[in-house]
Amino acid sequence: MSQKPTVVLHGFTGSATAMAPLTSRLPGPVLALDLPGHGLGPVSDDPADYSMAAAVAGVVSATDHLEQFALVGYSMGGRVALHVALAHPDRVVALALIGVRAGIDDSAERAERIAADEALADRIESEGIEWFADHWADRPLFATQRTRLPADQQAELRAQRLSCDPRGLAHSLRGMGAGAVDPIGCRSSELSMPCVLIAGSDDAKFAAIAQQMAAAMPRATICCIPDAGHATHLEAPDSTAAAVIRCVSS
Repeated sequence: MSQKPTVVLHGFTGSATAMAPLTSRLPGPVLALDLPGHGLGPVSDDPADYSMAAAVAGVVSATDHLEQFALVGYSMGGRVALHVALAHPDRVVALALIGVRAGIDDSAERAERIAADEALADRIESEGIEWFADHWADRPLFATQRTRLPADQQAELRAQRLSCDPRGLAHSLRGMGAGAVDPIGCRSSELSMPCVLIAGSDDAKFAAIAQQMAAAMPRATICCIPDAGHATHLEAPDSTAAAVIRCVSS
């Protein structure tokens, strides 16, 4: 049987090309996509273009030529992947999620996150992309990158963030942030395809979330990557790729 295509979705501030440390290690064919407000995609000022529904429609349209495919998503891209898999379970044959949460169930926590993302979106627009690139890199979530990634890779990450359109990032936060998207954890039992939930051992929050999500999925496994933080595909690309390959080949 021929290898099913693998579709890869990046995280917030990323792009199709930013996933190269992972995509270059996966057997072909591989299709990496740009999500709304990122990469080479157009930037509009219509909020509807940055909704989860719009992101899912974009993935479906870009994969219209594929009868079935494996789907890989990192962080925000993982949330999109979950929604695509729920909407089209007949087409998604395997699911690999890196540092992913299925939404925020607690209403108070969700409201707090929406307010925080709205405030950050406003600052991106008012203070510009250089301020944001430094602010985002300094987040505790990415502390391991500052100590483990070589200087040239950190510089490449900064350049990639600087290339983002600040309007696109702000709109993406407002429309597709973790609080803005309806939580779908209650539907996890519908995901009957093989699934691997990948988290770094130093990313305690998302490692715990992976455990919770896997318990509700019929065919889920957990892969905890040693000595890695949130973005395991950057800090441990070989181990991350191996976990993805095991899942999509099962």
